[in-house]
Amino acid sequence: MMLLVLFSTVSFTIEKHFCGDVLIDVSYFFEGDTCAMDVEETIKKRSCCKDEVDVVKGQDELQLGAFKDFDLQPEFVTAFVYTYINLFKGLPKQVIPHKDYSPPNLVADIQVLDQVFII
Repeated sequence: MMLLVLFSTVSFTIEKHFCGDVLIDVSYFFEGDTCAMDVEETIKKRSCCKDEVDVVKGQDELQLGAFKDFDLQPEFVTAFVYTYINLFKGLPKQVIPHKDYSPPNLVADIQVLDQVFII
């Protein structure tokens, strides 16, 4: 619940730098890189470079009183009690029908005969 509140209130920006129609850099936390043009070319072609900034805003206000109107209805209480009681119910005793019988004697080792080994 704490992580849900934290991530719903965090804001961040995405900066994109374009030279012409080509995406040069995308930055999430810092300022993006600029074009690799010389200063003279930048002055001549200033209109070819553009920056886009997308801001993702988080929630500003938390509603702390959202659960004041919550009523415990009998169906909810019944379902909760039933599932809580059955949560700790033990498993039935496992019956092993062959526990009193011993395995047959090996005449030959089949793994060696078939040359099948677990590696």
